[in-house]
Amino acid sequence: MVTITKENLAQFEKDFDSNDKNRLALNAVTANGINESAINFDRVQKDNHSFSILIDAGEITNQKQSGRCWMFASLNVMRLEVMKKLNLKNMELSQNYPLFWDKLEKSNYFLENIIETTDQETDSRLISFLLKDPLGDGGQWDMFAGLVEKYGVVPKDCMKETISSSATSAMDKYLTLKLREFACTLRTAAKEGKTKKQLQEAKDDMLKTIYNMLVISLGKPPKHFVYETRDKDNKFIRIESTPQQFFKDYVGWDLSDYISLINAPTADKPYNNTYSVQYLGSVKEGRKVKYLNLPIQELKEVAIKQLKDGKAVWFGSDVGQFSEKNKGLMDMKALDVENLFSTTFPMTKAQRLDYGESLMTHAMVLTGVNLDEKGKPNRWRVENSWGDDKGEKGFFIMTDDWFDEYVYQVVVNKKYLTDTQNKDFEKKPIMLKPWDPMGSLAR
Repeated sequence: MVTITKENLAQFEKDFDSNDKNRLALNAVTANGINESAINFDRVQKDNHSFSILIDAGEITNQKQSGRCWMFASLNVMRLEVMKKLNLKNMELSQNYPLFWDKLEKSNYFLENIIETTDQETDSRLISFLLKDPLGDGGQWDMFAGLVEKYGVVPKDCMKETISSSATSAMDKYLTLKLREFACTLRTAAKEGKTKKQLQEAKDDMLKTIYNMLVISLGKPPKHFVYETRDKDNKFIRIESTPQQFFKDYVGWDLSDYISLINAPTADKPYNNTYSVQYLGSVKEGRKVKYLNLPIQELKEVAIKQLKDGKAVWFGSDVGQFSEKNKGLMDMKALDVENLFSTTFPMTKAQRLDYGESLMTHAMVLTGVNLDEKGKPNRWRVENSWGDDKGEKGFFIMTDDWFDEYVYQVVVNKKYLTDTQNKDFEKKPIMLKPWDPMGSLAR
């Protein structure tokens, strides 16, 4: 068959009409939608929020209409240290504060990349890639760590949300408009013979414009602040600090100890090697994105070690795959779409990565795991950042087989790795192309 003929269409229709199940599915989906019609009631009943290992997390946060999940997940892990040190029932670290610095640093990173690639044609794949999303909301753990190392953190009360931080699309639109304009200006100047030094001097003035736009949209980040609250015993607390000192005193992490493990079972990424991605970053002088690729079982083992030690785990996954967000289920059998459509979806994890079907899209936090009588995980507790009206007051259930298929990254303290894994992490990273799926940004 070269074209779709009338005979083909007649046969398609005849085959469809010959199966009463198709008519039932048609009625259900057109009235209720695909996911609502495919919900597997048995799985909803079986998935429960009891876990043999459980961490007392803070109250659920809400990223609203922004792609800041990677920041929310990072800060939700870090705030547990603050809550413990100050004996607090709950607190939030400002998500607006790192958003400001991320936008400014991404602008610098983008413009530096433009200056470094002026020899490329505008329609080259690389320039097209760089121009596509100069400073989107998404990010990676190493990018966040670089921001914190440079700028620290502040309590949410000290830099609150604005309309533009909670709904970033309008701000991003105009920032992107300016950055593409600046890219055009820089590339035109390069063709006219301007030196790299002259281009970078022009870039400094451009960044001043970006800074002004960010202050107008998000407010001015504090250099010093006073944080006042009461602890669980109603004791009044007043802390005068700087963002960097607050992180040092109340989070207290050596961020170089926290590393990214990925599971990318594709032929081009052999296990037990490290990888980085070209042109991926935020803070130009900050730490580079670096992953150690391991079998999925090893990611689970390290995550369980950290959870057993009372520490939550940042992780990245493809959250929209075979999940039901209102009920908070990430379960390969939660949606019986194969039965609904009378077909199967047999692609492997590696095939989905290779063919653009899946990649990391969203970062969340593991705050618990249920181990069976043999010590094997069968479900995981997930703290999301979509508000408390999703899942069980904002907490999701992830089954272990869903972890196998759609979890791509966990961030752990390297003390939980084996000696061999730590040694492998020290390997020089293999550089991946900018458009590799492992360069995807969590939103």
